[in-house]
Amino acid sequence: MLDALDSLILHALHVVPRAPFRVIGEAVGASEQTVARRYRAMQRSGTMRVVGLVNPAVNDLTASVVRITLRPDRIDALAEAVTRLPEVSFANISFGGSEIVCSLEAPHDGRVPDVLRRLARYPGVTEINTRMVLHAYSPPGADWARLGPSLSQEAVDLLLESHPRERPKGPMAELREDDGPLLAILAEDGRASQATLAKGTGWTIGRIARRMEALERSGTLLYDVDLVPEQLGYPFGASLWLQTSPGRLHETGTAVAALPRVVFAAATTGDQNLMAIVMCRDAADFYDFLSSGLATAPGITGYTVSVRLRSLKQAASLVYRGRLIPPPPRR
Repeated sequence: MLDALDSLILHALHVVPRAPFRVIGEAVGASEQTVARRYRAMQRSGTMRVVGLVNPAVNDLTASVVRITLRPDRIDALAEAVTRLPEVSFANISFGGSEIVCSLEAPHDGRVPDVLRRLARYPGVTEINTRMVLHAYSPPGADWARLGPSLSQEAVDLLLESHPRERPKGPMAELREDDGPLLAILAEDGRASQATLAKGTGWTIGRIARRMEALERSGTLLYDVDLVPEQLGYPFGASLWLQTSPGRLHETGTAVAALPRVVFAAATTGDQNLMAIVMCRDAADFYDFLSSGLATAPGITGYTVSVRLRSLKQAASLVYRGRLIPPPPRR
């Protein structure tokens, strides 16, 4: 379990993923050396990873949520296959062992994505339900106060002053062939130093700084903080599939996203046109969320629940025996 200082450091990383340890130390009230030591300990233990990701929209990809129903005796084999697919992220096995829920990045060009064809042919698969994500109401980890001790607004402002978080400007920067080594290093470690990046790319420090600024400012290069929920004290997770009318979609989605315990909410295609991801301490905590939290959200006309049995993959990390590890190199 992480302590309060670890939680504050993680909050700072969510605000500014590449902030120097010195600045994070000022924000959390600890020395630069202490912050660096705590960060590396969490990294070594597989509790968290900061990763650099390419915006899927650069490659004309759209995000979807996929529910794969299959025979329980085939779950382990398919789980292994799903986690190895680079197009798949945030994959979980649902309670009961007959469903895998994952997110998928695939082209939206009128064709059935090849990855879905491959999954549909897998032995034991009985149904695949795919929903396109239309609008995300809040990114994962947006409200850190729901997950653990959080920074004051003054501390958040301090971080943002050192590294202003601007909205992407202009069209997204197109990727070049020589960006490959740079992006590969950042996918492994989103906080890799410029010296490390220079060694891995053969570029000068100045060239690296200019290219990263161009990719970040245009929204082509994004950062995420992968976490193990159990280490935060939230071993019970669930996906909610909610239904509301089109006229109340935004109102209901916004209200659900603002509820405590909700770490992600989005509008999707399908009869159940909203989904939410919830992190709780146990089944009793989840019951309280349903009966006294979700019950207050307006416009919900129906819902179903997929309780997480086991996490398989985060945004860019495999989950192996409760630890985050890098995925295998993409072919």
